[in-house]
Amino acid sequence: MPSPPAPARPTTPRPAGARPASRRRGPGWVPREHGAWAMLVVPVLVGAILTTPTWRNALLLVTWLVAYLAFHATGLWLRASRRPRYLPPVRAYGVTLVVLGAVLLGSAPGLVRWAPAYGVLLTTSLVCSRRRADRSWLNDAVTVGAAVLMSVVSAGLGRDGTPSATTLTGTWVPPGADDAAAWAVAAVLAGYFLGTVPYVKTLLRSRGSRVVLAVSVGWHAALVLAACAVLVSRLADDRSGGTGAAVALVVVAACLLARAVLVPRVRPWPSPKAIGFGEIAATLAVTAATLTTPTLLP
Repeated sequence: MPSPPAPARPTTPRPAGARPASRRRGPGWVPREHGAWAMLVVPVLVGAILTTPTWRNALLLVTWLVAYLAFHATGLWLRASRRPRYLPPVRAYGVTLVVLGAVLLGSAPGLVRWAPAYGVLLTTSLVCSRRRADRSWLNDAVTVGAAVLMSVVSAGLGRDGTPSATTLTGTWVPPGADDAAAWAVAAVLAGYFLGTVPYVKTLLRSRGSRVVLAVSVGWHAALVLAACAVLVSRLADDRSGGTGAAVALVVVAACLLARAVLVPRVRPWPSPKAIGFGEIAATLAVTAATLTTPTLLP
């Protein structure tokens, strides 16, 4: 006699839109730090606008974003004690970065002069990741520094930037006044993005901490004082140029200080989505003020 059919196994219905387990992507492919994208993109765009964008600026932006994806995947792999399941995105993004980087350096070999600076920043951050200190103040400062420095790198690739982009002996930042303008822009962006580090901590991981709140408020108060000093110096100058830009910096800095003081006191606590929208608005305001910064230079 034929054996009776085996009873069917009960199946659990899969929620609509859910991927089968075999198709789910492993960890490390998509970063969860959504706020990092503005910090990555804005300096490159501002630097490009400063000296008129070229196709090299677009290539730099794509390469920089892939570098961030590779960096994020590598950091996650290190924190996971180098488990094999975390390795695929490291390989994929790493290979893509090598290809894009080779094309970029082939078009502008002078960029290799930035290698020592970014080598130190990258090594420091990866060591922090290896020690599971990726949320430390040091690592936050290092990542902000790497992102902000991109404004000067990008400015050097603009149409009015490096005149000898195909030689290692060529200048690697915009010449003359544009050189100072690129660093002035980087300084303004650094002031803002470094301030977001303690500010965001007061709303998420360190909310309720009086020490972190004091650091956040103190930093933003210092930005207001610096902006006021710039305004006073412009008013004391016989020339009227740049006064409007100085006023814009004071207004933006004052708004950021008010945000640092008031938002952490809101109850209930702002949601991550609300914090993200607030960061977008603040970044747009800072970017607009930053683009006027070159008019402050003598």
